[in-house]
Amino acid sequence: MGQGSGFRVQRVDGSRDIRVACMGPALRRSPLPLREGPGEGGGFTLVELMVAIVILGVVVTTVLASFNMVFSSAETLEGSAVAFEMGQTGVGRIVADLENLFVLERPFYKTPAIDGPPDLYRFEATLDSLGGTKIARLRFTSRAHIPLNAPPQEGIAEIVYYLQPMPGGGLRLKRADHLFPYPRFEERGTDPVLCENVKSLAFDYVDASGKVTDSWDSESPRFDYATPEMVAVRLEVSDGREAYVFQTAVQLPAVRRKAG
Repeated sequence: MGQGSGFRVQRVDGSRDIRVACMGPALRRSPLPLREGPGEGGGFTLVELMVAIVILGVVVTTVLASFNMVFSSAETLEGSAVAFEMGQTGVGRIVADLENLFVLERPFYKTPAIDGPPDLYRFEATLDSLGGTKIARLRFTSRAHIPLNAPPQEGIAEIVYYLQPMPGGGLRLKRADHLFPYPRFEERGTDPVLCENVKSLAFDYVDASGKVTDSWDSESPRFDYATPEMVAVRLEVSDGREAYVFQTAVQLPAVRRKAG
């Protein structure tokens, strides 16, 4: 083995650097001088052997501890990567659906009668609370239909984003997608999960005047039967140790403005 060869084990956090270096050019062992005295030959004493064993044990324990820290850090990084990817996927899907939003614009839109059915293409957003956590739900129609276990189909789909508690705690973000005729909404086990370990999901809706609100109903006189101009999205996901926040804003491609 050449001069200076060896290997190096280093903790991920850089708190300790352990170097176990191999010897340089092989050293010739010189014969130990014989000890004086009858019956005594060359060799190591019992104390020297015990000291060597203790030193070897310390080195091995330290090296194994360093490997354990490396593997633990790798698992943590893997969990963080999964949480980050899910957060990106969730926000990306919401953006794609909103960018393909469909609404009925005036004069095709008719204000609903008091006892009449709601507009099929309404924009409806509610905000509830669960254990102190805000639970947002967003319903709209979009051309970005994604069929599950079915041939691709074109059409205007009813999209609903909602949060559902997870058995072990936390929330999962789910997406319902149905072509016409739109069924009455209910949480289904078959709805795909976009993101798990969600800490919060929030939407802000901006009208033509720049006013911001955290809920919306395009069938309500409060909003003059209009739809928002822009939607801001904020999704917070946790990997069990850290929280990651994803946020963006989408300028809606189709808008129904206030009457007059």
